Amino acid sequence: MTERNIAQALNDALDVALADPSVVLLGEDVGRTGGVFRVSDGLQQRHGAARVIDTPVAESGIVGAAFGMAVAGLRPVAEIQFMGFSYPAYDQIVSHVARIRNRSRHRFTAPMVIRIPYGAGIGAAEHHSESTETIYAHTPGLKVVVPSTPYDAKGMLLAAVADPDPVIFLEPIRLYRAVKGEVPDGHYAVSLDEAELVADGTDVTLVGYGAMMREVRRTVEALAAEGVSAAAVDLRTLAPLDLDPVVASVERTGRCVVVHEAPRTGGLAGEIVASVQERALYSLRAPIERVTGWDTVVPLRRSEHHYVPTVERIVAAVHRTLEA
Repeated sequence: MTERNIAQALNDALDVALADPSVVLLGEDVGRTGGVFRVSDGLQQRHGAARVIDTPVAESGIVGAAFGMAVAGLRPVAEIQFMGFSYPAYDQIVSHVARIRNRSRHRFTAPMVIRIPYGAGIGAAEHHSESTETIYAHTPGLKVVVPSTPYDAKGMLLAAVADPDPVIFLEPIRLYRAVKGEVPDGHYAVSLDEAELVADGTDVTLVGYGAMMREVRRTVEALAAEGVSAAAVDLRTLAPLDLDPVVASVERTGRCVVVHEAPRTGGLAGEIVASVQERALYSLRAPIERVTGWDTVVPLRRSEHHYVPTVERIVAAVHRTLEA
């Protein structure tokens, strides 16, 4: 076991994965520079330029090339530098990568990973700070996963590389070096279809994923100081959604607050709220609250703190459920 942050855990996962000669890493600056966030630092030196490939600035070409590699039997890991840069590759992802198994009647698959750093809170401009994961979670044929701890980051990336189908692997930029934890050495895998109950409680259930899990965990601590017992569920995988732990927790607590930094309208919170009400309506003691980003472009650095959900906003939502 070694203490690592999320960036280091991902680097270790890629290093382990590249021991398999069928695995190839490609993207803008992933090799010589080590990636825009240095997640692939040192990998080209260890595995060679034919395995860790610097590409032109052409996201559609990156994903298209990776798709061809995957259909031909390789296991490519394509990096898109920011979520806002993934849109030029959108046609490749939804028209080809996600559909090949169905289109070929299972004769072909696309065992590939598309790594996408996402989210606000680092003082970058639009296209560098977006959280539009719903567009990929809404696409049949794709798994969409997002870790929030170093342990999950490494284990889920290794599981994604081994998966027979395409995985959109979202990496919360704000947490790359903000969270540390013990990470096993060598190979291990974390399930890509199971949410995790990370805190148990009796008064309210908090639901989040990715970068927002830091705020969710801090909210659990802040509420405990007030004498409020909060449970917390880390979804980890957005497609397919595992809501069993959420429903089970809500059946115990009777209250629920869902948190994400993506815009409110059309966000995953709405799907989670609807599903919980379908499955646990008679357990609810108050309407479910949503704490989300706003339906606007992520603002520039000076105003960014008004956009990203905070512990204070989550605590206020919990109080509304307790007072209902």
